[in-house]
Amino acid sequence: MAGKDASGSNKASSGAKGKKKEVKKETGLGLSHKKDENFGEWYSEVVVNGEMIEYYDISGCYILRPWAMSIWEIMHNFFDAEIKKMNIKNCYFPLFVSETVLQKEKDHIEGFAPEVAWVTKSGETKLDVEIAIRPTSETVMYPYFSKWIRGHRDLPLRLNQWCNVVRWEFSNPTPFIRSREFLWQEGHTAFATKEEADTEVLDILELYRRIYEEFLAVPVIKGKKSEHEKFAGGLYTTTVEAFVPNTGRGVQGATSHCLGQNFAKMFEINFENEKGERAMVWQNSWAYTTRTIGVMIMVHGDDKGLVLPPKVASLQVIVVPVPYKDADTRGIFDACASTVKSLNEAGFRAEADCRDNYSPGWKYSHWEMKGVPLRIEIGPKDLANKTVRAVRRDNSSKSDIPMADLTEQVRVMLDNIQQSLFDAAKQKRDTCIQTVYNWEEFTEALSQKKMILAPWCDEEEEEKNVKAKTKGEMGAAKSLCSPFEQPELPEGTLCFTSGKPAKKWTYWGRSY
Repeated sequence: MAGKDASGSNKASSGAKGKKKEVKKETGLGLSHKKDENFGEWYSEVVVNGEMIEYYDISGCYILRPWAMSIWEIMHNFFDAEIKKMNIKNCYFPLFVSETVLQKEKDHIEGFAPEVAWVTKSGETKLDVEIAIRPTSETVMYPYFSKWIRGHRDLPLRLNQWCNVVRWEFSNPTPFIRSREFLWQEGHTAFATKEEADTEVLDILELYRRIYEEFLAVPVIKGKKSEHEKFAGGLYTTTVEAFVPNTGRGVQGATSHCLGQNFAKMFEINFENEKGERAMVWQNSWAYTTRTIGVMIMVHGDDKGLVLPPKVASLQVIVVPVPYKDADTRGIFDACASTVKSLNEAGFRAEADCRDNYSPGWKYSHWEMKGVPLRIEIGPKDLANKTVRAVRRDNSSKSDIPMADLTEQVRVMLDNIQQSLFDAAKQKRDTCIQTVYNWEEFTEALSQKKMILAPWCDEEEEEKNVKAKTKGEMGAAKSLCSPFEQPELPEGTLCFTSGKPAKKWTYWGRSY
């Protein structure tokens, strides 16, 4: 049985050495906290024990281990190929930005000011001019947009860079979700017309939806941020919003902004149009980050550890030999090697765990902790029957597969796991959404950790009031987004907080 010899302690690492008896005593697998009972501690355990991250000696900074980086690479490969189809080119701009340039767009940088990290010394010498480390790259890139764009033939200019940024967060750092340094892609584009910019904003947002729903199996809501919550200095912000039922918190999954002409004005990004007139460009910026990985872990993980969707799992199938006393050990190991070879040749990411210093039960628990979608066990009976035992990570169901049908059956099972994870997450998310019409219903739903859909007058002052009135230990509520797919708003419907005529439906809740 899986996990039979796991002690439940999480102190020893999976690399523990020794004889089998010692392994059983000393190697702890399993989590000491449950997801429903202590979510924060559970999450911290899962990301470390699942070998996603290692804590670093600078608070808020984390080492991304190969198990996590491989997920980022899979999303990177998908997104990079898609934006190249849109004729968006990759580039790279420096990490550093001068104070003069950073302060040029004051409305924009004001939102980042508390988080900007500064280089003030070189060795023991104090720098005459302090240098900032980019919190985002608008002010880094746009002086050069004004240099490169002269006429309408220079447009559109569509650039993307894969890089890191630093935002010196001081409150509640959380691996993947909120860290001082993180990886992302950031796209920056310029167009001759607003229509072109508007089209791209939604095209990119659809790619972000696909990353979450098709790859990470996490349901998201596409919508528009309020004026209060939009990107500072931009015209409007669109978002894909996720939700973590266990904490009752929304997550801004990825954003696609139309910047309008504000930055063009500040950085003098002008061009001569086809009529020979001077005009300002229309700009967009858009980004998603390694936060995506944290959302996936929070949504799918369980009390055994990670649960990885097959599309992003570094390892989709782990093959475990199960030799018994007097069994044909060589035959079993050969069957494992043959199984891995067949799966790899069919395009699956598969490996065999043939380590002889761990029992099969220990291996089951180890790979469950790491979230591998499918486990294949091969023992003497399987060898005799020319079958393998397949065990799903998402629901622990077991089935015996004829070796002759292996690749076809594995493909079906992995597709089914991917879809089942999404369906389960969506069902759980949907049960957490509550529609309210007044303040009493709103506060009650908030206390129950709901994602709240409410009619709203769309006034910034009222949004500030909601934040002020809900401020507490759990954090204030705020607008998450106004969904593009708006439910019907009957005439005479009033705003849940102000009592004024409502203009739209908006999702509200606490957020990360």
